[in-house]
Amino acid sequence: MRILLIEDDTAIATLIAAGMAEASHDVVHALDGQNGLNHAMNERFDVMILDRQLPGGVDGAALLRQLRGQQVETPVLFLSGLGALGDWMTGLEAGGDDYIVKPFQFTDLLSRVEALHRRRAEN
Repeated sequence: MRILLIEDDTAIATLIAAGMAEASHDVVHALDGQNGLNHAMNERFDVMILDRQLPGGVDGAALLRQLRGQQVETPVLFLSGLGALGDWMTGLEAGGDDYIVKPFQFTDLLSRVEALHRRRAEN
């Protein structure tokens, strides 16, 4: 599976990339919203993991709305430090498929990413 990870925290990104590689998944990492947007618009991914708060005041939900407006239908799992109910709702209403709050268990993240991929493959 090919995963786009848009996450500005390099420690978290390194952990996720290493764990996904161990599970035989390929991760492309973007440190900011603009690079993530470029990857998402120009390459094919099976699943996207997207942070809500990115450098430069970019909100992951706004970025996803832009992608959905451009017909990018890649399943998206938000991974965010924003954990209030309203934050979850904003992410899901923007077109997200799932939402995990930091700190998180890697096994939970992996299971949800693989479930998103399976559901997409079944359709």
